Amino acid sequence: MSTNLKDRRTERVAEGDTQAQREAGSDETSGEAQKGEESQNGSDQEKQGGGPPASVGFWDHRLHHVRKEAFTKWTITTGFLMAFILGCLSLYWGVFTHIEENLSTLIVYVVDFDAQAAPFNTSGIQPVVGPQIVQLAQQLVASPTPNLGYRSLPPSDFNYDPLLVRQAVYDWDAWVAIIVNPNATSMLYSAVQNGNASYDPMGACQLVYLQARDETNWSNYLFPHISQLLTQATSTVGQVWARQTLQDATSNQTLLQSMSQAPQAVSPAIGFSMYNLRPFYPYVATPAVSIGLIYLIIVSFFSFSFYLPIHFKYLKPEGHPPLKFWQLVLWRWCATISAYFMLSLAYSLISLAFQINFYGGVPHTGDPTQVTPIVDGYKNANAYGHGAFPVYWMLNFFGMIALGLACENVAMIIGQPWTGLWLIFWVITNVSTSFYDVGLEPGFFQWGYAWPLHYVVEGSRQILFDLHSRIGLDFGVLIAWGAVNTALFPFACYFMRWKSKHHVHEYYK
Repeated sequence: MSTNLKDRRTERVAEGDTQAQREAGSDETSGEAQKGEESQNGSDQEKQGGGPPASVGFWDHRLHHVRKEAFTKWTITTGFLMAFILGCLSLYWGVFTHIEENLSTLIVYVVDFDAQAAPFNTSGIQPVVGPQIVQLAQQLVASPTPNLGYRSLPPSDFNYDPLLVRQAVYDWDAWVAIIVNPNATSMLYSAVQNGNASYDPMGACQLVYLQARDETNWSNYLFPHISQLLTQATSTVGQVWARQTLQDATSNQTLLQSMSQAPQAVSPAIGFSMYNLRPFYPYVATPAVSIGLIYLIIVSFFSFSFYLPIHFKYLKPEGHPPLKFWQLVLWRWCATISAYFMLSLAYSLISLAFQINFYGGVPHTGDPTQVTPIVDGYKNANAYGHGAFPVYWMLNFFGMIALGLACENVAMIIGQPWTGLWLIFWVITNVSTSFYDVGLEPGFFQWGYAWPLHYVVEGSRQILFDLHSRIGLDFGVLIAWGAVNTALFPFACYFMRWKSKHHVHEYYK
């Protein structure tokens, strides 16, 4: 019996060990399964975006649609920019295509007073100098080669007063005037007959011009042609006069003796005194009437980008309610004009800092028939004395309004990146019709007379050099530009808001 009890205990112990082993195996199996599931879940999460995607090569098949889109847009963009370059930059190159054909628009008066006014018209002396010069100018006009617009006018058109010819040049009726003085031939006769050793050939004729009106026209187109005419005139008159006097001297020893005492009365016989009524000086004024004005456009253009984030503060409800939109438009306009007021002052102060004369004091300022000197420390003869700087500042201010408000409106309408192309177009069209004479350009460029920078340049020259005044017209055109762009300003603002609300994209998204 005891043996049976032992056997039963042994069986129970064995069964318990077996069950424990089964439970342990089951626990191990479930643990391994749990670890496998966790590992699988982690791997799936990484695949689903838990980490950054791995980079691939440029020719990976998964980038096929991206490459196609990029190549297409690159081709379209490059083609468009090429067309823009060809079209827009051609405007600048086109300015110089018809200069030779249009040289005749540069009017040169040739006025012969020789023996035409008292008392020299009653001396009985046959004029030699004046007719020869007039004939030479007429030959140049009739020649097939391009030439300046020489016009021979009778002295009666100027009431027989050479100073009125100077007035005509100052009033922009002509670019240059060649004047044969009333006593030109009579002085020659007197010099050779009396042996006048003090005879000055330069007293026979005058050359009158305004360099400050357009120094480029004078140096590039006017003076090269004028100098040729002066050389030919001196040579022709000298030959005719020398032949005539030598013939008379062959039978008159007294005349031959007198000629030897005044040889300059035989050769060169005549010369031309040059009267530059308003010199282009000092040279530091060059940026103020040319290339420096490009920066006036650029500053007014970039002010849009600088100030726009400031204006939008009123629309972002960050601890405050948004401003009514029409009041935002009014604020923007007032802030923009105020900014132009101060920025134009900074621009104008540069010319003052570099010692351009804004104080007056130059002799003959205001006298259109006299030359303003540039010696003895004198500089430019400004038109308004101590008041020149405020007028100059206001011209730049209204010029900035005309140029800048146009940029503001266009920037709001076309958006980025097209505003960069607009700036190029705006600079080129304004430069082409303001730094160069529109009269020398093809007829297509006549619209340049309406462009704002043309009148900023013209007004600046008048203020700084005391030129013929059209300052009322200059300010009038600039104010008109400002008024038109002010009228368009609210519509441009509302259009920009409409684009924002409707998520309109001006460029590739």
